Amino acid sequence: MVSSSTQAASIVSRLAPRPPKPPQQSHSRAGRNLKAAIPTALILLALLALSLFIRIEVFVGLVVVALGIAQWEMAGALLARRFKIPLLVLLTGQSAMLISTWVWGLNIALLIYFVTCAVAIVWNAYSRAKGITDALAGCFSLGWIGLMGSFAVAMAAMEHGALVISAFILLPVANDTGGWLAGIMFGKHPIAPSISPKKSWEGFVGSVIACLAVAVVFVGIVLDLGWPWVAAFAVATAVMSTAGDFAESLLKRDLTVKDMGSLFPGHGGMLDRIDSILFCAPVCYLLFAAGFGLF
Repeated sequence: MVSSSTQAASIVSRLAPRPPKPPQQSHSRAGRNLKAAIPTALILLALLALSLFIRIEVFVGLVVVALGIAQWEMAGALLARRFKIPLLVLLTGQSAMLISTWVWGLNIALLIYFVTCAVAIVWNAYSRAKGITDALAGCFSLGWIGLMGSFAVAMAAMEHGALVISAFILLPVANDTGGWLAGIMFGKHPIAPSISPKKSWEGFVGSVIACLAVAVVFVGIVLDLGWPWVAAFAVATAVMSTAGDFAESLLKRDLTVKDMGSLFPGHGGMLDRIDSILFCAPVCYLLFAAGFGLF
């Protein structure tokens, strides 16, 4: 008979983060498995819309879960370079950051971030030979995922939070879709071929146009922020989304992984799906806060 301690150890072992598996090769010019990618994207958008329709707190809970998965994926990806971050400490601190942002605001989340980093450093300093290095990698991961994700929760806490979040999510989605389509049809001049050879200037123009279309509807008409804000959101989203894509490409190249995970067919992992959204969160929060006169 297997003891309860052995069963618990087996469960923990199965849940432990691991380096991501290589993705299936796609020979499509689109660079992805469209038969898997399109249904996955539609399901994710439907789940997001449902969470906003039911209650905004459901969206916040969804963010906590999604970013927890992203943190777990990051821990696995970092193992490819033998960084073993204190995942339990980071997940606890990250959840506290996100919930405290909803209840008390970003200032408390920032305080919890620094406290969590301090705990991670002390925790690792006495447990591993590479303790400090691993802890600093964890602080980086918590800043990338947890801190930037806190800005999304802060937007949800604004007046008309469901509409604000709808605009915030659809802008990066439009950026990715517009850039991808324009890149396939017209892309000839890579922006940074050594980092991401498939991203072209033509695709970037497509991203700006797609972001502008979404911004006109949600920022200009639905939220009634005025046309200067429409232009600001369109350009800022295109720039920050592209920066997020490049940043993750650089990180994955340094970690020698293709995708951060394999959770979503055709899309890679959670972090692969939300990289541009995370990078847009701080800028979109600042623009919304300024547009609504919260400063």
